Amino acid sequence: MHLTTLEAQTADTVTASVILMHGLGADGNDFMPIVQQLDLRAAGGVRFVFPNAPVMPVTINGGYRMPAWYDILGADLVRREDEAGLRRSREAIESLIAQEKARGIAAQRIVLAGFSQGCAMALFTGLRHAERLGGIIAMSGYLPLALTTAAERHLANAATPIFMGHGSRDPVVVMARATASRDLLQGLGYAVDWHDYPMEHSVCPQELTDINRWLLRVLA
Repeated sequence: MHLTTLEAQTADTVTASVILMHGLGADGNDFMPIVQQLDLRAAGGVRFVFPNAPVMPVTINGGYRMPAWYDILGADLVRREDEAGLRRSREAIESLIAQEKARGIAAQRIVLAGFSQGCAMALFTGLRHAERLGGIIAMSGYLPLALTTAAERHLANAATPIFMGHGSRDPVVVMARATASRDLLQGLGYAVDWHDYPMEHSVCPQELTDINRWLLRVLA
């Protein structure tokens, strides 16, 4: 699977990359405005890569075709999961990591980020990546195929910092789903920087402030 992407840079010369996956039904344009809302000058130049998910039928939406990283088979998200779709998208995201490395960015300076379905892909891919990444940003999502994590995770990312942010009033990915993912990750020894916000399925200014502070720390 080849993913088309949009890009934005904070400076002419970049020393780090953030690959940010959008949510179900959106596209790479969805998060481009955040580049203007973050102040990462202290971390040097940062390239933001916004991939577009492939268009596919989504079961929970009556089979309607839309941009999606994998199929959603039920509202509970985890009872039945599209394992083939998750693994296919993981391979495509791995190719984006390889592309950034080929452009001169070390794996330790690459952050995987995502919102909702994109959050699921950031966690699913980042924990299995064979080199230490700079970090993982998980916004309003959950850990997919959670029971496979212990066996499939790569030790290279055992100490990779993880930012998790979630809305306390989220009706799409309910808080219990997010906290279960957080607890599983912490139980496996991951350093999870957890934040919850009084919002629904979205991103709020305080979350962006917290992400800005977190990125400056991990890319220092």
